[in-house]
Amino acid sequence: MPTKPTTVEAYLASLPEDRREAIEAIREVINANIAPEFEEGIQYGMVGWYLPHERYPLGYHCDPKQPLPFVSVASQKGHIGIYLFCVYLDAAEKERFIEEWKAAGKKLDMGASCVRVKDLEGVALKAVGRVVKRIKPKAFIQAYESCLTPNHRKQRIKQATKLGVAIDENGCTVAPKDAGGSKPATRKASKAKSKAAPKKAASKKAATREAATRKTATRKTATRKTATRKTATRKTATRKTATRKTTAKKAASKGSATAKATAKKAVSKKASTRKASPRKAVAKKAASRKKG
Repeated sequence: MPTKPTTVEAYLASLPEDRREAIEAIREVINANIAPEFEEGIQYGMVGWYLPHERYPLGYHCDPKQPLPFVSVASQKGHIGIYLFCVYLDAAEKERFIEEWKAAGKKLDMGASCVRVKDLEGVALKAVGRVVKRIKPKAFIQAYESCLTPNHRKQRIKQATKLGVAIDENGCTVAPKDAGGSKPATRKASKAKSKAAPKKAASKKAATREAATRKTATRKTATRKTATRKTATRKTATRKTATRKTTAKKAASKGSATAKATAKKAVSKKASTRKASPRKAVAKKAASRKKG
């Protein structure tokens, strides 16, 4: 049975040429960007970077004999795996890493923390370099310890007591002075955040209610305006109808008066004609006699 490589050099020498070239390129980017507090070596049969026990004495909770893992790279049967334990602990960093990887135009095949690629062409090297550069030891330790279960915390308190490591009642260590990165959040800051959370929630609810009230008021005002417009339209229509009826009546009255006047003239004309006819006859007879 072949022995497993115990050094990075031996691991690389055991790989096919294409896999070796790809992992060496990934190693080069990580080593150029990672904080100096991390060390490189073989961990869990892979090329890994971790915080050594000198920097973090409690080690990895799953196996305290192992240093705290940060990033690993391995040649698997069907792919090359890049194991980003550092982003597994930090959702915000994971989201940012995903965005940067996709922005590089590379296809992303990622699980909880493992990125799987077929070859070097599929690796977004700059995204890998940026994420290991951003996450410093102190911030990494803080994120890691915040994810521990209550049982793990109890075990670590016992372990820290044996090793003489400074640790608080939550099982969190006091990070070493020479570890880079931002300071861990204090308990006061945590309490302030926890107090501020309900206030923010209450403010959010109040703002939501106010917005809902405004919307309701706006709808009511719009409904009233619409009703007013409809009423005004109906009144206008009624007035127009009334005006048309009045005009029609006037026209009808005028026509009736005209007809009556015409009838009167006709009757008068007939009467005049009747009166004139006997006179004409008498005059005609008188004229005839004179001639005779």
